Amino acid sequence: MGVTVAIDCMGGDHGPSVTVPATLAFLRSHPDARAILVGQPDVLTQALGDDLARFGERMRIHPATQVVGMDESPTVAMKNKKDSSMRVAINLVKEGEAQAAVSAGNTGALMAISRFVLKTLPGIDRPAIATVLPSMKGYIYVLDLGANVDCSAEHLLQFGIMGSQLVAAVEHVDRPRVGLLNIGEEEIKGNEVVKQASALLRASGLNFCGNVEDIYKGSADVVVCDGFVGNVALKTSEGLAQMLTAFLRQEFGRNLLTKAMALVALPALKAFKRRVDHRRYNGATLLGLRGVVVKSHGSADAYGFEQAIHRAAEAAANRLIERIGERMAAMTHGEAA
Repeated sequence: MGVTVAIDCMGGDHGPSVTVPATLAFLRSHPDARAILVGQPDVLTQALGDDLARFGERMRIHPATQVVGMDESPTVAMKNKKDSSMRVAINLVKEGEAQAAVSAGNTGALMAISRFVLKTLPGIDRPAIATVLPSMKGYIYVLDLGANVDCSAEHLLQFGIMGSQLVAAVEHVDRPRVGLLNIGEEEIKGNEVVKQASALLRASGLNFCGNVEDIYKGSADVVVCDGFVGNVALKTSEGLAQMLTAFLRQEFGRNLLTKAMALVALPALKAFKRRVDHRRYNGATLLGLRGVVVKSHGSADAYGFEQAIHRAAEAAANRLIERIGERMAAMTHGEAA
């Protein structure tokens, strides 16, 4: 893979107790990758122990004296915490020392700082947050997930382009199918913004498959929506997965007979749990910036945070930023998307 990832080791609900083991696991599974652990040196040195020397040049600590709180105002974080682990990690991407940054910290602060430091790509008005979800046919990428509550039709078109390039880069799909989240599949459905966006997407040259009302069917590889709708869909999906798992546990634990049935069904139950395990899909990419930035869930455990690092490294290794820039330039010159 050969990429360097800057890790905000102090962010999130758990800090180094999660970010450090996750980074070590990532480096073990990616022998060509490197990591820069950003945070308070004494804390990180203690957390790493003998592993700091064991990985040699593949891992180093970069100091940062401040930490952005999970409930901190993005404005305060921007103005008063210029040496936060979050900002320093993003600065490393801007300076070219790292090709991607990962943080489990405050989402609003991460987006604001990333946009301020890295700036947006030419032709992109607003960055968007994209993540992957399971579907009946594999995986599906959805954006925006909360960065932009109110969007124009042009913004939704840009999201479609960025999401398409993300799937092309990470999943190696030549022409990803792009769908528009709507209240029905018919072209007449939706508000005026959605109808205009549908027309723009249809004329864009993207592999637009029309309106989508059920993202889990797998009828599209990318589903585009505004940030309000996307965030509600994501939170509902996470809650539903947890509820189904809890229901299964309750039903199989009712009595001795159901417990015996659970033992028989254990392989299927483990497979089901793995398919709906939100940790496998952890890591939302901030698209539209002049650098790869991935946001991990704040409460992620080491396994979940490791997946976020993997997504960042994969995106950087497969030229995600260059792909989006090239496609936006092609759109500007009237070429097929």
